[in-house]
Amino acid sequence: MTIIAWAVPILLAVTLHEAAHGWVAWKLGDPTAYDAGRVTFNPLSHIDPVGTIIIPGLLVFSGTGFLFGWAKPVPVHFGRLGSPRRDMILVAAAGPGINLILAFVSGLILSFLPISDTNPVNLALFISIQINILLAIFNMLPLPPLDGGRVVTGLLPAALARPFAQVERYGLFILVGLIFILPRAGAALGFRVNPFDWLIGGPADYLTGIIYSVMGI
Repeated sequence: MTIIAWAVPILLAVTLHEAAHGWVAWKLGDPTAYDAGRVTFNPLSHIDPVGTIIIPGLLVFSGTGFLFGWAKPVPVHFGRLGSPRRDMILVAAAGPGINLILAFVSGLILSFLPISDTNPVNLALFISIQINILLAIFNMLPLPPLDGGRVVTGLLPAALARPFAQVERYGLFILVGLIFILPRAGAALGFRVNPFDWLIGGPADYLTGIIYSVMGI
């Protein structure tokens, strides 16, 4: 039941996140994701075996205290969008936006249920709030290829947007360094260095607190 309580919110969060990207791109003039069958609620179309299942599963059951993973990126041909720079921002923001909506909906449903530490539905809803907020904040970090990086690219003047977009080829290595390598290097030197807590943990706790307060949980 614990596995199911974790698996269902994670699959729903990543599925709707990616489908939202594709749906907004489709409505703004780019049918690439729609033609590829990615504007769908079928999680099998969005699951990356390593990023969606193996990595998050290992992190959950190893008790590291944070969750990290990814789904298959939705293909978007930005040149087909009606207003490429503006629409890039809307397409990128759609994924984190739907995650925030899911978090608030989960909180709303939870507010009508009796609080129980043993009810798997309650557990799944609490997990849904946490997972969706973490995904929204993580993906809005201003680093390509994350959604926040694409938002920044769309906001920057063209002269700055092009070199900033080139950071995308190093984005995964930067993330691995910030999340895994830097904390361990700091610990080896006797320092507590945890960028994940600074950039994601604090804001996630703040948003979670707002949902709990508004919903009276």
